[in-house]
Amino acid sequence: MRFHPDQLQVLLVFTKEDNQCNGFCRACEKAGFKCTVTKEAQAVLACFLDKHHDIIIIDHRNPRQLDAEALCRSIRSSKLSENTVIIGVVRRTDREESSVMPLIAAGFTRRYVENPSLMACYNELLQLEFGEVRSQLKLRACNSIFTALERSQEAIEITSEDHIIQYANPAFETTMGYQSGELIGKELAEVPINEKKADLLDTINSCIRIGKEWQGIYHTKKKNGDNVQQNVKIIPVIGQGGKIRHYVSIIRVCNGSNKAEKITECVQSDTHTDNQSGKHKDRRKSSLDVRTLASRTSEVGSQRRHSSMARIHSMTIEAPITKVINIINAAQESSPMPVTEALDRVLEILRTTELYSPQFGAKDDDPHANDLVGGLMSDGLRRLSGNEYVLSTKNLQQVPSSINTPISLHDVPPRIARAMENEEYWDFNIFELEAATHKRPLIYLGLKMFARFGICEFLNCSEPTLRSWLQIIEANYHSSNPYHNSTHSADVLHATAYFLCKERIKVCPAPLTQCRGHWPYWWPVPPGSESPWALTGSLRSSFEAAGKRRRGYGTGSFTEERFQSRKQTLDPVDEVAALIAATVHDVDHPGRTNSFLCNAGSELAILYNDTAVLESHHAALAFQLTTRDDKCNIFKNMERNDYRTLRQAIIDMVLATEMTKHFEHVNKFVNSINKPLAALEVNGEVNRDEEAINTMLRTPENRTLIKRMLIKCADVSNPCRPLEQCIEWAARISEEYFSQTDEEKRKDLPVVMPVFDRNTCSIPKSQISFIDYFITDMFDAWDAFVDLPELMQHLDNNFKYWKGLDEMKLRSLRPPPE
Repeated sequence: MRFHPDQLQVLLVFTKEDNQCNGFCRACEKAGFKCTVTKEAQAVLACFLDKHHDIIIIDHRNPRQLDAEALCRSIRSSKLSENTVIIGVVRRTDREESSVMPLIAAGFTRRYVENPSLMACYNELLQLEFGEVRSQLKLRACNSIFTALERSQEAIEITSEDHIIQYANPAFETTMGYQSGELIGKELAEVPINEKKADLLDTINSCIRIGKEWQGIYHTKKKNGDNVQQNVKIIPVIGQGGKIRHYVSIIRVCNGSNKAEKITECVQSDTHTDNQSGKHKDRRKSSLDVRTLASRTSEVGSQRRHSSMARIHSMTIEAPITKVINIINAAQESSPMPVTEALDRVLEILRTTELYSPQFGAKDDDPHANDLVGGLMSDGLRRLSGNEYVLSTKNLQQVPSSINTPISLHDVPPRIARAMENEEYWDFNIFELEAATHKRPLIYLGLKMFARFGICEFLNCSEPTLRSWLQIIEANYHSSNPYHNSTHSADVLHATAYFLCKERIKVCPAPLTQCRGHWPYWWPVPPGSESPWALTGSLRSSFEAAGKRRRGYGTGSFTEERFQSRKQTLDPVDEVAALIAATVHDVDHPGRTNSFLCNAGSELAILYNDTAVLESHHAALAFQLTTRDDKCNIFKNMERNDYRTLRQAIIDMVLATEMTKHFEHVNKFVNSINKPLAALEVNGEVNRDEEAINTMLRTPENRTLIKRMLIKCADVSNPCRPLEQCIEWAARISEEYFSQTDEEKRKDLPVVMPVFDRNTCSIPKSQISFIDYFITDMFDAWDAFVDLPELMQHLDNNFKYWKGLDEMKLRSLRPPPE
């Protein structure tokens, strides 16, 4: 809608043409406004009624010569002046300024302190044009819009952000049987609804609260108590401060006369007749399939199918994908042939099991990528001859029942303490800690990390118990593995802790009224102090669980108000689960891939049905080792429900490290987190939708996706480490793959990754393919969410390094010495 007229009209009311009057005349000419000057008060109203000026400027400096306030009231008495801007010119004075309320009460929009300067007058006119005049033009346009609303045949209702009804058009009054006065100012909750559909309100609110439109069938009641089924569209309207300020509801009664209504009603209603369920037009004239032919050749089969479909449609528990397919089927009924055929293809895709996993075709030009995909994302090549080679699993590391408790964190040898000094930073060198601890980095780094995050306080376990647990977990990592050993576990633990401290993710202390103190943010509370940590219960409040592990050693006043200012994405239980999952995620790894174990017919592959073999084993063994001895059972003091919640979160994160689900997890994260987040942060105004963003991220489903993505990125973060660390990790994983290929050849097993032959493999090519296929997209998505410029710079540098070696036709880890 166009708001600006071709030329603004200004009416000057001055009893004489003095410098001030001339100043405004020249300013109007400069601005391109049409100007009219009137000296007689009696002629002003007639002139205004004739030309309908946008701006009226009245001289208020000499009340005895011109009663400006009376003149303004006279103009305002005309309805035509509703959108006119009226300015009063007042005399400049050295005395204390008087109130402008008399001017406002008389109808003036604002005042102008006399200043005959051309630029002063010109600037005043410009401010009026782009301020008050433009606002009045918009209000004038609103009159037209309200006229359209009043005459609309569709019922329209407008509510505030608190669901207070602010407007209802006549069609709404007619539809619902209410008068406008009975609705305006009332909450929607005060208007009766169909109790059977009350649970639908939660679904609607969760959608519109984050700025999305909702459309569907809604059941409500008229004033007389009659039930009415409506096709409703609810549209959130962004207003002041970038917040949702209003909701507009457009309503049609489902009377069966509209074809679109029939489709929607068919899809969303709770019950359908057999005739409706079995209805299926011959819309696929050019794409007839076998199922269609079969159904036509047998009338009995057709009737049976129709009966089955009727039962499916009448089910009270309906899967979301079933609703989607029903909507598409209904839409096909009235669609042209090209659209129908396209929707057929959509249905074929939706009926597949792996909706989020891409289908890979062989790439002849990149055998490294093919082998990585085949070796890491499949369960191996199945031998059907019946004489599979069975791999005997190694016995678990038997830890003595009387565990030698490692030294306390406070008594760590100086060389180890120095190796852990910068563990809060991404460039922390895990290999220095590995050397200092004689390949036992996990227990030392684990003790420090878990202390920093207050894990013992959360679990209500003692430090000796934690030390014993870390020892038994580390003892069950195979130090003989080049890559999957406790150093890798410690590296993943470090990356996990680093991610948990990023602003978007980190858990902040939640309000706790009992907590008023001045002790270090994460350091143990001084003995004898009145401490919130003394409270009972294993899943303590968020503050108790997280308050002791904030970075730094500064003191601060813990107040409820202070910590209500920022919302957290994850809960303390999520944080604890992530750190424990990172610690155990590869425990007892045999140094072989899932594909190898499945092809070899190993006991683990048989136990777990060739599905997520290693990941299932890691999770199960971690809990077996933990619970078999009270001395290392870090969960023994937790309440049952709290323990089950934590256990499920740990298992889910460990299973997320399985590479067969890699693209599914990444694509779900992008579609459920990145894209909605980008939509809310549009135009760079991140803070304007803070509440909506927090609501979206805090859903249980999205928190699960975030935790999965977090541990996945931590697990394969080697290409994002500083170059020297990246090279060392590449050497270790390559050696482990070389060893697997050697064993496959030696035992006549299928070679799942032929390019990892130690005699012919190009390590630069393998790293390039791994980064291209698995790392880049995942870390781009993670960086968009968490903001990791340092990691992305390392990734870019490392990729260029491997590219450089490959372009030099080198297959080694480093260029030859000059």
